[in-house]
Amino acid sequence: MATLKVHASACVTVLQLGVAVRDSAGDNYDFPGPVANAKICSTGYTLTTGSRTFPAGTYSEFGYYQDSAGYHNLTPLTLTVSTSGTVSDPTKGKTLTFAEDFTAPITYGSRWVAGTTSAYQYGTHNPNDDKLDWLLPSDVNVANGVATFTAQPSTHVLENGQQAWTTGLLTTEGSTEGFQVKTGDYMETSVQMPAGVGAWPALWSWKNGDNEIDKFEYHPDNPNLLELTNHVIAAQDYYSNSTAVNSGSWVKIGVVYGATSVDWYVNGVKVFSDGKGVGTTWSAYIILNLSIDAGTWHPAPQNCNPITFAADYVHVWR
Repeated sequence: MATLKVHASACVTVLQLGVAVRDSAGDNYDFPGPVANAKICSTGYTLTTGSRTFPAGTYSEFGYYQDSAGYHNLTPLTLTVSTSGTVSDPTKGKTLTFAEDFTAPITYGSRWVAGTTSAYQYGTHNPNDDKLDWLLPSDVNVANGVATFTAQPSTHVLENGQQAWTTGLLTTEGSTEGFQVKTGDYMETSVQMPAGVGAWPALWSWKNGDNEIDKFEYHPDNPNLLELTNHVIAAQDYYSNSTAVNSGSWVKIGVVYGATSVDWYVNGVKVFSDGKGVGTTWSAYIILNLSIDAGTWHPAPQNCNPITFAADYVHVWR
């Protein structure tokens, strides 16, 4: 099963919308269930295909649409199928319980809180974690079904004397809805990795000074690498894939918060099982943000140009 979300600057109806797959020889392994006469607008159109089985191997997977001029292919992703011959579906048997598709401007306080988090020592900033961040709600902008986080130099000065950068953070902590991920949940997002040196985007969890699982962390100085970390019961993997993970490219990342193993997925393929898990009673709030490195572990920004990071959706199945 594949999920494709597309946007158009103005509403348009295409003759067909689907998800195509090609093997290394160019043979066709398309997902079943393309949609005819799909109306695509700025708020987005989501297609969920039927499921199918693949021989083990590496494939090129891409959305496509057909209009009066013919067929048009969207940006491809790499699909890797394990020797079991099937693509894992961590949503199987679960229900979508949290669906943020960024189709409308965020009303802060209801689902999301911005501008402060208990994960930061000073609420709005956290210099002791090698971050130049100074959080501003206005640094998260939602348009055309995408949330864009923008960081830029600030007039604020941090406690350590470094010049801060204003940037964006979304968290469910403190919101009216107060959503928390729990043991057994599967969380998935599609994000566009930033290119600016100093960028430090992440999707992670936090509660009561702990309960941190880093669904991913990314740094453009290692443009093909994702950091996947369990801080509850220590485990970590540096996942590198020069095809799937690149500055400026979109990638789908998921994680199952298992009691005895946390499992990470990239573009639908399981890439790491930590064999540790989070225990049976774990729960935590969601944080999605763009931090800026201060230069201790990764290079700080090399100029004053704004840095952006984008997210298409955050979904949780339970």
